[in-house]
Amino acid sequence: MTGKNQEKLQTSNGILDYEIIGFKLPLFLLMAGVMLLAMLTDALPGGMIGGFASMIILGAIFNEIGNNTPIVKSYLGGGAIVIIFGSSALVYYNILPENTVTIMDTFMRGGGWLNFYIAALITGSILGMNRKLLIKAAARYLPAIIGGVVVAMALTGVAGALIGFGAKDAMLFIALPIMGGGMGAGAVPLSQIFAGPMNLEPENVLSIMVPALAMGNALAIVAAGLLNKLGKIRPELTGNGELLIDKQKDEEDIKEVETPINYKLMGMGLLMATVFFTWGNILGKFIPAVHPYALMIISVAIVKAFGLMPRKYEIGASQWFQFIMTYTTGALLVGIGVSYTNLGQIIAAFTIQYLVLVAVAVFGAIIGSGFVGRLVGFYPIEAAITAGLCMANMGGTGDVAVLSASDRMELMPFAQISSRIGGAFMLILAGILINLFL
Repeated sequence: MTGKNQEKLQTSNGILDYEIIGFKLPLFLLMAGVMLLAMLTDALPGGMIGGFASMIILGAIFNEIGNNTPIVKSYLGGGAIVIIFGSSALVYYNILPENTVTIMDTFMRGGGWLNFYIAALITGSILGMNRKLLIKAAARYLPAIIGGVVVAMALTGVAGALIGFGAKDAMLFIALPIMGGGMGAGAVPLSQIFAGPMNLEPENVLSIMVPALAMGNALAIVAAGLLNKLGKIRPELTGNGELLIDKQKDEEDIKEVETPINYKLMGMGLLMATVFFTWGNILGKFIPAVHPYALMIISVAIVKAFGLMPRKYEIGASQWFQFIMTYTTGALLVGIGVSYTNLGQIIAAFTIQYLVLVAVAVFGAIIGSGFVGRLVGFYPIEAAITAGLCMANMGGTGDVAVLSASDRMELMPFAQISSRIGGAFMLILAGILINLFL
């Protein structure tokens, strides 16, 4: 066999061995073809089957595009953004068959898939954390997060008032979602929290928030690279990946122990997530001023902080959350694009005013978290990256991008605190602010 033919064979095998969501490319394409045929022939099953299958396939395709497109994968949120906007574009330009759109929309709204996902996310992410980490975060790390949030909100409000956008709208619709923990754990529940009190539809709220998330994530990644360069110029501002100035490392306390998958525990985690969600709704009947999501978060955090839940059940909740997050986030993002993202409104939202306010919010996160972080004994640059930029990015994928851009991947545990606990804090804050402003 000639060298040229051998090279062709190797290239061919590489394509055939390429995997999408765990499936070899030929098998994935076969399944995608089946779903496309079902859509075109109006044979897509209703309910969970048609909803899950079509949304997972679409999410996987758009995710591959986003994660392999230059610039998009590095600065604009990668697959997550492409899934949302790609799905929304399919609806906006009437490419998806009407029956398919109806099935996805019903699955997201009437079927309660969104709430199901959020319940798993909140319960599993908090219960799955190390208890000592949670307590230490509240005592020392959370002030740095709060510093970034307060300054970002304040500066964005002032800028909004000065350029005619409005202080209240700038804080609620731009600063809050940027600092809110990403899409699934941030903007989506925020849109639900805002919708009722403001007499708006959740999709209208989300259409305003999504551009802020995308631009905020991009600016956070760029800012992380600039902070890394600043650390080389001003070495006294950085620990070169070490957060604590006193050098007392806490890695053993913040590492989570790997536990083999237990299907029974996962099932128990499913039940706990739905019961905690129901409990939040019960509390909401007696405490109407606070959104049920926030009440659920507080309840789960109290259970975790006081050690009220046996560890094996916490592991079950965490494993269920990991499964839901790993394999169905793409489907959720497709649903967000189809049901909650109005592409026309998003296009209209891209203005110079909007860009300025997003930049101000990200800058405020850096300044506030860096300053307060130094007060509590952190290096300013590391505090600004973890407690500031990892709040302003798009959750888990944003954390990886920000820490990679700043060459500080060892700070991932602290970035996860920002994404998990910080995002939960923003939902609680949103419930309070919406009642203060209205």
